[in-house]
Amino acid sequence: MTTSHAQPITELLDAETVQSIADEVWPSLVGDGEAFVPLPVAPPAEVVSAWVTISGPWNGAVVLTCAPATAEALTESVLMTRPPTVVDAEDVADALGELANVLGGNIKSVLPGPSALGLPRIGTAPPTGRLDDVRRIDGQWRGQSLTISVQGATGAPHTERNEVPQQ
Repeated sequence: MTTSHAQPITELLDAETVQSIADEVWPSLVGDGEAFVPLPVAPPAEVVSAWVTISGPWNGAVVLTCAPATAEALTESVLMTRPPTVVDAEDVADALGELANVLGGNIKSVLPGPSALGLPRIGTAPPTGRLDDVRRIDGQWRGQSLTISVQGATGAPHTERNEVPQQ
């Protein structure tokens, strides 16, 4: 077995599998009747991302990206809060991180193993590597832009640290 160059994610995972995982995760985590719809809408000007890394025969990250307001609404659904309860940045980090974690765990399970899942992180998404090593679904939740990316690691070791990069 050669370890010089792993297969790109586009050879290991198709968009339909990513969508079917999202279809399973959304109702259980976000709420009954909720769905990630694979119909792109205009991307937001400002975004927040949550991701988990996968390390094994394929190395990369599963990244969830949306607007801050969408992240807050997702958090309210995941945490089942009702107004006047206000979600704070820690709640958003927890809820988005949990979504990324569950998506990542399910995606890891269909990739060649054994693989390890990193801790969820939130902030500016890790950079994408080669174009053939990205499986991305642009879609929406409640009409708001949301992207799920499964992207290969760029080879930079910084993705394994636990702090969120500041920009």
